[in-house]
Amino acid sequence: MTSAAALPQLDQRGTPPGGRRTASTIARALVALTKPRIIELLLVTTVPTMLLAQRGLPSLKLVLVTLVGGTLAAGSANTINCYIDRDIDAVMKRTSRRPLVVKGQGAIKPWEALAWGIVLGAGATLLLGLMANWLAASLADTAILFYIFVYTLLLKRRSPANIVIGGAAGCFPVLVGWAAVTGTVALPAVVLFAVIFLWTPPHFWALAMKFRKDYAAANVPMLPVVATPAQVARKILWYSYAMVAATLALIPYAGWIYGIMAAALGAWFLVEAHGLDARIRAAQPTESVDGAAPVSAAPMRLFHLSIAYLTLLFAAVAVTALLPWGRW
Repeated sequence: MTSAAALPQLDQRGTPPGGRRTASTIARALVALTKPRIIELLLVTTVPTMLLAQRGLPSLKLVLVTLVGGTLAAGSANTINCYIDRDIDAVMKRTSRRPLVVKGQGAIKPWEALAWGIVLGAGATLLLGLMANWLAASLADTAILFYIFVYTLLLKRRSPANIVIGGAAGCFPVLVGWAAVTGTVALPAVVLFAVIFLWTPPHFWALAMKFRKDYAAANVPMLPVVATPAQVARKILWYSYAMVAATLALIPYAGWIYGIMAAALGAWFLVEAHGLDARIRAAQPTESVDGAAPVSAAPMRLFHLSIAYLTLLFAAVAVTALLPWGRW
């Protein structure tokens, strides 16, 4: 992903000191607004889902259309999210150097970001609708609208359930991928949707524990801001067990080889989730300040592991979908 540090410092009108914005500066900033690293993780879930739906390799054209369409859709949602949240992005240290902030530190003006997000969404709709099918396009559009209106506008600044409910937007790529191949949404796709839905809170809450002060400064009620570290760790455990159970619910369709891999990966995830809970309980209350997680809790261990976990889980889906054996 393009680093915000690589972008030149701008005045409050979005213009580099001593000159006009260059095309390359604008292009890098527009790409950065789409949050490419988040998109990468979404695409990791799409291709294996398509392989499972096909029980083999879909056409290369369909895979490329779905990936590009999904990238445009996710980029649209992320860009409009940056447009809406530019005030809190400027307050939070973690996001203060994004390409678009209230004080004009970024390379893009607000209206340009909004227009870019709308164009990306329109492109996603047309590409998926015309070259895959309109069900896939409508699901991608639903994800965009859900992320913007339900998560960003309705929940993010109002409820600690923001990432639980709003995180559903990040689950739609599996539905889009399945629909692109089959023209329908079947039970296995719904199970994969549930897996990502249940994976999102442990993944994000671990990150939010690390950056609790950022969210508190921006008055964003992420769970680690409004709950104690022990309460957050306990909820992470609940969702982790539910997530692993959901992965095992795919076994009747994906087969026993997938089941072995899913069980092993799930055990790995649960060990780290329990480790986070144990570290927090062992440190409380001596290392906790103002409700923050103790330094020794190391919540980012679970955050990074969660990314590897999801990647490996969907790799298992892809591999077993291609194998001529290992099914029930």
